[in-house]
Amino acid sequence: MNIHEYQAKELLAKYGVPVPAGFAAMSVEEAVEASKKLPGPLYVVKAQIHAGGRGKGKFKELPAEAKGGVRLAKTEDEVRHAATEMLGNTLVTIQTGEAGKQVNRLYVTDGVDIAKEFYLALLVDRATGRVAFVVSTEGGMDIETVAHDTPEKIHTFDVDPATGYMPHHGRAVAKALGLEGDLAKQAQSLAGKVYDTFLGTDASQIEINPLAVTDDNKLMVLDAKVGFDSNSMFRHKDLLALRDETEEDPMELEASKYDLAYIKLDGDIGCMVNGAGLAMATMDIIKLNGMFPANFLDVGGGANKEKVTAAFKIILSDPAVKGILVNIFGGIMRCDIIAEGIVAAAKEVNLSVPLVVRLEGTNVQQGKDILANSGLAIVPANDLGDAAQKIVAEVKKVA
Repeated sequence: MNIHEYQAKELLAKYGVPVPAGFAAMSVEEAVEASKKLPGPLYVVKAQIHAGGRGKGKFKELPAEAKGGVRLAKTEDEVRHAATEMLGNTLVTIQTGEAGKQVNRLYVTDGVDIAKEFYLALLVDRATGRVAFVVSTEGGMDIETVAHDTPEKIHTFDVDPATGYMPHHGRAVAKALGLEGDLAKQAQSLAGKVYDTFLGTDASQIEINPLAVTDDNKLMVLDAKVGFDSNSMFRHKDLLALRDETEEDPMELEASKYDLAYIKLDGDIGCMVNGAGLAMATMDIIKLNGMFPANFLDVGGGANKEKVTAAFKIILSDPAVKGILVNIFGGIMRCDIIAEGIVAAAKEVNLSVPLVVRLEGTNVQQGKDILANSGLAIVPANDLGDAAQKIVAEVKKVA
C-alpha cells in the first residue's frame, strides 16, 4: 500500500524527521488558505499522485509549455493559479505511463533554499532478507539516470536485524553523502529516525529524494515516498485509513476485496492460477509460446466458489483479454470447486473469449466432468505445456 507525499512527511515528522511545514489541499481555496498559514515568501505547490517524476511531468489538458506538477509560487495569486491548473487535470510522468493520473489533491509547503540535494532510501533487500540503506550524493529528479549511467555513485549497505540500527550505520550514511561536522551528526540522527519509521510502520520502502542541505546548514526532507507491506496492515489501522483508492487500478482494488493477488500486465491472455510459483511458470510458458500474459492472478490455496467466480469476472473485465488460461493444481483446493466457479462466472458474464482449463489434483475427475457437462466451449488441457499451446492457438484463431 502506498500513500501520498504529504501523508509520508506527516508520518516521518512523528518520528522526529525534519520536514518543511506544509498542508494538504483538496480545492483551490484550500490551497490558498494553506499558503496563508506558511511564513513564505516562497511556496511550493505540489500535485499529489502515486508516481514520481512530477516536476518534469506534463498535464494533458494544458499547453505543452505549461509547467509540471511541482510549482514555485511567491504570492497567493500564483498559488491560486498553480492550483487551478493542477486540480482535476491529468498529470503524465515517466512513472504513470501515457494514461497519466488525475490530480485530486495538492500539497502546499514552505519554500526552502537548497544548497545541496542527496538521495536516501530504505528498502527490504530480498537477497539478504535485511533492511538496506541506499544512499547517493546525486539526489533530485534525475536519480534514475544516475542509477543507469553512474551506479558507482550509489552506495548500499544493510542492517543486521540482530543488532538493529547502530551508530556506525549513521556514520556510513554521512560518509556516503560526504558530510562532515554538524551535518554529519544530523545525517546520523536522521538516518536512525527514518530506520525507526521503517520498522515502526512495517514499511516496504521509504524513499527520500531529495534530502536537502538548506542554506542555513540544516538537513531536511523535501520529498518522500512511502510504501507499506500490505500483509501487515491489520496491525496498523491508522495507516490503513491513509489509503487513497482513487490512485489504485480498479481491477486490483476489486481483487483486494476478495483477498486475491492480482496485478494487471500488458498482455492479452488472462491467467487464473493457484500458487505464486505456478502463476509465474504459467506466465513464462505463455511467453515461451509467443504471446503475453494480461495479468498475474493467484487465487490462493483455499479459495471457495465465490472467490473463484470473482477472480474470473475480474479477468474478464479487462478489455485487453483475448483468451483465458486457468491452471490449477488442487492440493488444499479441490478441482471441483474451481470448476463450479469457472462455470458460474462464465455463464454470468456471457463468456465470449476462448477458455482453456488445466486441472490436476484433488477431485480432478469431478472437476473435469463439471466442465465437460457445462455446455460451455471450454477447451481441456492435459498439462501446462498443452494448455499454453492451446490457448495461444485459440486466441490466434479468432484474432
